[in-house]
Amino acid sequence: MPYIYENPDWPRFRWNAEALAGQLGEVRHRQGRLVGRMEALGFSLREEAVLRTLTEDVLKSSEIEGEVLDRAQVRSSIARRLGMDIGGLAPVDRNVEGVVEMMLDATQYYDTPLTKARLFDWHASLFPTGRSFMRRIIVGGWRDDRSGPMQVVSGPIGRERVHYEAPAAPRVDAEVKAFLQWYAQKPAIDLVLRAAIAHLWFVTVHPFEDGNGRIARAIADMSLARSEQSPQRFYSMSAQIRAERSDYYEVLEHTQKGDLDVTSWLGWFLDCLGRAFSGAETVLEAVLGKDRFWSGLADMPLNDRQRKLIGLLLDGFEGKLTSSKWAKIAKSSQDTALRDIDDLVRKGILVKEIAGGRSTSYALAPR
Repeated sequence: MPYIYENPDWPRFRWNAEALAGQLGEVRHRQGRLVGRMEALGFSLREEAVLRTLTEDVLKSSEIEGEVLDRAQVRSSIARRLGMDIGGLAPVDRNVEGVVEMMLDATQYYDTPLTKARLFDWHASLFPTGRSFMRRIIVGGWRDDRSGPMQVVSGPIGRERVHYEAPAAPRVDAEVKAFLQWYAQKPAIDLVLRAAIAHLWFVTVHPFEDGNGRIARAIADMSLARSEQSPQRFYSMSAQIRAERSDYYEVLEHTQKGDLDVTSWLGWFLDCLGRAFSGAETVLEAVLGKDRFWSGLADMPLNDRQRKLIGLLLDGFEGKLTSSKWAKIAKSSQDTALRDIDDLVRKGILVKEIAGGRSTSYALAPR
């Protein structure tokens, strides 16, 4: 079965606009309502919603490729780069900084032309050590297929299943040039559909040794930001794709092994985007809940250590909070940590999760 790029009319994609019209209209309506609702928030709440969304976007886009980043580091890196005061910024590894730098460049400067040099810069940001895990790769340059054709495979060694084989390396420069020329043109189609096509086209060319999926999703995010004419992100397409990863790979494989009719891919992308908007409602509720929580503590005397740890719990503290973890994070003695915790328990802010000795952990009390 030929791959999509082997069709003689490649890359002249086609689709059934009539079949997608209702779906596209509904997605556009929901997109406008969501953006309007978020922009109606006060500055600090809107800032928190953006921070949560971008953090999730970076984390989940990396998870799709099997890389797990530290949430606190990602959040700190984004906050620092956007000039947000969240207090107690965590030290950040350079690989985290690189992923954040690429994502923010795509979404904050969505109207800046997408060029070959910019793609190379993004790729170099993703792989600051010149390695993908233990393997040395070409960074800031196209793949050369020196180790064989670029393939997407699954299964154990010796019984691999080839899901997709990208165009040969000598074709890559011309293929990306054609993509960039198309992307630079004044859009003749709806910008949300353009985001879906850009994602598909780039990941089909697969121009780099690694990082193609993350860059394709960054391009889609940049296109969605253009569709809203706003750098503020209130929903995460990558988080939704992560939740639907099996379906994502299935529809991608089906499309890449088909003809140039990409109606199914566009339909799936629109559905996935709609579900991402639903996920944004969860973010909104978390932001509003956090605001209500702090408002309820307005008259309670709290020290800086207590405020810092409460903030971490509200932001989704990973694991169990014990007195020893409190002491480490707050840079205090164990006795001080216990006094802080006991004070919050008496005030009804924290509750014990498990009673007894070193196993005792604490969580925010229901409010």
